[in-house]
Amino acid sequence: VQLQASGGGLVQAGGSLRLSCAGSQRASSGYSISWFRQAPGKEREFVAVITWGGGSIFYADSVKDRFTISRDNAKNTVYLQMNSLKFEDTAVYYCAAGPKSRNYDLARSYRYWGQGTLVTVSS
Repeated sequence: VQLQASGGGLVQAGGSLRLSCAGSQRASSGYSISWFRQAPGKEREFVAVITWGGGSIFYADSVKDRFTISRDNAKNTVYLQMNSLKFEDTAVYYCAAGPKSRNYDLARSYRYWGQGTLVTVSS
């Protein structure tokens, strides 16, 4: 069972990046997929979640209207399109898979985690 996050990098403030989370079929089949992030010295925080069928999507207030989560179940891949990036978006971004849950914003709701990809936004 594996999740592989990729797409991070260095970008100037105001720029865009697209992260990808590729999962083995077992890791992602039927599961909700979320993105969390952890900045240096801070706790891991919820960013966005999408359910298996894509019918439910939620965002953290800090990224709403700037980030878009989507998934391609045929490719077992979830994307996070990040636009209008800010310095405070700098963090390691993790994708996670787990059963659909009302506690979608809690890390403990997720069973599988990717290794993380670093996003650095220069001001």
